[in-house]
Formats: sequence, structure tokens, C-alpha cells
Amino acid sequence: MSDSRPELSLGPLLRYVDSTEATVWVETDAPCEVRVRCGQVSASERTWGAHGHHYVVVALQGLEPGTSTPYSVELDGQTVWAHDGPRPSMVRTPGPGDRVRLAFGSCRKADGGDGDGDEDGARSSSGAKLGVDALAAMAQRMSSDDHEQWPDAMLFVGDQVYADEPSPTLRARLRARRAGGEGPPGAVGSPEVTEEICDFTEYSWLYHESWRDEDVRWLLSTVPTCMILDDHDLRDDWNSSYSWRQEVTREPWWRARVEGAFSSYWVYQHLGNLSPRELGADELYAAVRAADTDAQRERLLADFAWRSDREPDTARWSYHRDFGRTRLLVVDSRCSRRLDPEHRAMTDDVEWEWVRRTALDADVDHLLIGTSLPFLMMPALHELEGWNEATAEGAWGKGCAKVAEKFRLVVDLEHWAAFRASFDAMVELVQQVAGTDAPPASVLWLSGDVHCSYLANARVGGVDPARTTVRQLTMSPFRNPLNLPIKIVNLVAQKSWVGRALRSLSRRAGVHQPDISWEIDHGPWFDNGLMTVVLEGRSAQVEVEHAGSGPDGTPTLRRTHTQTLTATTVGAH
Repeated sequence: MSDSRPELSLGPLLRYVDSTEATVWVETDAPCEVRVRCGQVSASERTWGAHGHHYVVVALQGLEPGTSTPYSVELDGQTVWAHDGPRPSMVRTPGPGDRVRLAFGSCRKADGGDGDGDEDGARSSSGAKLGVDALAAMAQRMSSDDHEQWPDAMLFVGDQVYADEPSPTLRARLRARRAGGEGPPGAVGSPEVTEEICDFTEYSWLYHESWRDEDVRWLLSTVPTCMILDDHDLRDDWNSSYSWRQEVTREPWWRARVEGAFSSYWVYQHLGNLSPRELGADELYAAVRAADTDAQRERLLADFAWRSDREPDTARWSYHRDFGRTRLLVVDSRCSRRLDPEHRAMTDDVEWEWVRRTALDADVDHLLIGTSLPFLMMPALHELEGWNEATAEGAWGKGCAKVAEKFRLVVDLEHWAAFRASFDAMVELVQQVAGTDAPPASVLWLSGDVHCSYLANARVGGVDPARTTVRQLTMSPFRNPLNLPIKIVNLVAQKSWVGRALRSLSRRAGVHQPDISWEIDHGPWFDNGLMTVVLEGRSAQVEVEHAGSGPDGTPTLRRTHTQTLTATTVGAH
């Protein structure tokens, strides 16, 4: 007689944590009752299924503030994730103090655990080329660090998975699936996406590959995480331009790709961004849990995903979390874009009004704005993107406009500077936030995407830097380093003469700069790594770390730079 007991497929992931509540996300291989025990507190929830997978988000309530407590997971009464052992998973609730350590970064590839590459001997996604995983290095250090040095939370600011660039292991699996006639409509028989992720089932492979590494799995079970998607969650250059969207939406595989991307993102990433109260108010979450069959749930998720892409103002991926007197406002800078060349915007009006209101309503010492794409690029690249948008809108005539729109796509000119109406609106928002009677001590943009890391110091008209520091902190990648030619482009873009030349070009196209200026004062760095923002009272610091290997090959982190950001004690060491 076979053992039919349910097993843990993925997780547990510790997602939302405040002083008395926490959520734990779990995937199992069969329907079951999932119970999480954390000290004297326990809670259970029945899984719900979709596409042959079974999920649950268990909410723990009544936790003791300021405690660190191991937890365990049971499936139908059998313990499958124990709280004993050398490295137990923990729930750490904040106490009455206001010190916060928030680590962040983006862009992480898994190599599939097959360090030898694919069947042709290629090593395009092998560990040797991708380098040391910063998340594994963080987990290794946490294993011996005092809990006070652990991050209180981590922000994954985009490209948690690469649907268009899967590992050699997954590419082989996709080829086999297509050859067997399996896969979503339009993908089978389409050479363009034979080796790309195209539906929910294939997206689940990505998440399993990315999150099942032993060190990373423990890290995700112990450090609360906030996540937001970016282009590779769906496809490179997603929503970069009007012409890109016009072309890709005609592809026969596009609908399955959208439904797989958004529905899997909602399950694997978005649900964990929400507090228990927000989960309780989420209409789709309630409908999915109440559905009678998996087929009904799959239809609910697919319809929601398709509607979210076609009518972006019907869904909101942006959210916020408060850590004492620090607000983290995470902005979706990818899904809700307006792409009409005459009315471009990084977010639609509904999304932006929510962002604006959430920022202005925050009575905090620090406002952190998480956006996958850096708000402040290297000045030369900022000028190039402004020139390109103006030219694409007809500043130099219709002929140049067509060329500029194509250039925008080829060179990936899609950051905030390429959506100047939104760039200006963000500057105005910072001025409003800093213009209150009790402004925050810092406004910090936390970003990734560009596969290099740097710090930028900004001066905003009407904002007193002695009262409010304004900074761009960019960290990328966790694990996916740039190739040499693009590194050179970034280094050249730092040159002052390049910035002056491109500034002149953008002015000739009629681009006017809002009342903000900045310089890259540290970086760029190109190695895998992460940053940690340390906030206490009205003080803000940043720690920059990059990944490497110890003498025995163990992943390690080395401190590259530490800097106090707030004006009270400005300095670096």
C-alpha cells in the first residue's frame, strides 16, 4: 500500500510580519490541512488547488511583539517542517523600538542545479557564469550571525524569475514538452517561444527551481519578503513601447503567456505582499478559496490575468508596508503603463493617485519608494531617454519619430526618464511630501533592474536637504551579472562630457528638466550583491555588499561601502 500522505512542494515562505501578525505561504503536492505552530500560537487553513498545485496562506495572529520564535509546519497533522535543528525557521516580530534593517535587490537567475550546462554543452546559465548567489551568501552569514544583524525584511524589486531566459535544465524540459505536443495554444510549433515559459504550469517550474535551493529556501522561510514584478517575469522589454505592444499582442501564444504570468505572480508573489486584513478584503482571493473546483479557480485566475493586462486600471499591484515610523511604498512601474506616444505614463491615473495618496498620508520619519526601474539613472542615460521620448513624440518631425520609437525598443529606453510626465509628477510628489510641517528625514528610491549598483545624491527644488535627504539607491543583480559591453556603456555614461553632450541634444529636442539635479557619488559596481538600509529614529544608513566565495567555496558577502545618508551625520567610511 503506497504512502499517500501530502508533502511540502515549496516553502514555507514567511511573507508579512508585524508586531502581532504573520503570514506563511505554502505549496503542497495534494489537498490537505496546513497548520503552522509558532510558540503558543497556531493557525490552520485548508489548501486550494489550481493546475495540479495546492496552495495556502496561513495567518498567525496574537503573536508577542519583540520576540524571535521558531515555527513548524504540519500537513494533515504530520510535521513536515520542524522548528528544531541547527537552523530553525523563525518569526521575528518587531518590538517597541524603531530600528529597521531592510535588505533589497533584484534580478536573480537559478542555474537549475546542473552546473554542466545543457545537452549541447552550453554554459549560458551555469553557476560559473552567473557567479555567487547573493541570497545564498546572505543565508550562510545569517546562520552564524546574531539575530539583531538579520534583515527585518527583504524587498525583491523585480525579475525574481526569467520567463524568457530559463535555465538549461528548464529549456530541455520545455523542448520535450513542446515536442510531445503539450503546452499552451500558440506555443506548440512556435520556434520563437519553444524555449520560453508560456503558461501557469511552466511558471511553476520557474518558481520551484528558483526557491528550492537549500540556503535560499531557509532564507525565505525566516526573513519576511516584499516582492514586485518586472519585465522578465513576463518577457524582456514588456510594455517598453507602443510598437512593442502592438507587435507582441498579435502573437498566438500571447494570451496564454499573460494568463500564466499574472495568475502565477498573483499566487506565488502578490498574495504574500498583503496583510491578513488586506487578504480578508481581497475579492479575488475570497472567490478562489470559495470555488468548488480547481477548474473554476483556474478560470477565475485566467480571466483576472487577461483583464489585468488589457485593462490595467482594474488591478493594482502596488502596495505599502509600515515598519514603525518607516513606510515602504512599492510602486508597480511595469503593468499599468500608458504607452500611447502622445500620452505616455509610467502608471495609469488610478494607480498614480493611489501612490500619491499613500505617500502623502504617511506620517513617518522615512519614506522608501520601491520601484523596479531606477527613478534616477546615470545623468547621461537620463538625458538620452528624455531626448528619445521627445523625438518619438515628433519634436524633430514624423520621420524621426518613427526611428526614435524603434530606437527606444532596441536600446531599452524605458525608465522613468523615458516617461517624462511621470518623472515630473514624482518630483512634484517629493516636493509635497518634504513640504509638510513634519517632513520625513529621508525619501529614498530603492530600485534594481539595471544589473549594476550605485548611490545617487539628489537636490530637489524647494526641499531643504538639512530636513529631508533625497537619494536613489540601486542594487542589481542578486545573481545575473552584466556582460562586458554593457558594463563599458555604463562606465562611459559616467563621463561628464558624455552627459553634457546628451544634455545639449535633449534641450534641442525641447526637453525641460524639472527642478531636480543629482550625481552618482558611489558606484557603479557590477558584481552580484545586495544593499541594506538601516533606519533608526531619523537616521538612515546604507550598507552595500557583494557576493564572493570563501576559501572552502562557501558563498560569502563582503562589505563594499557603508554610508550615513541623513543630513544630521553625513559621511562615508
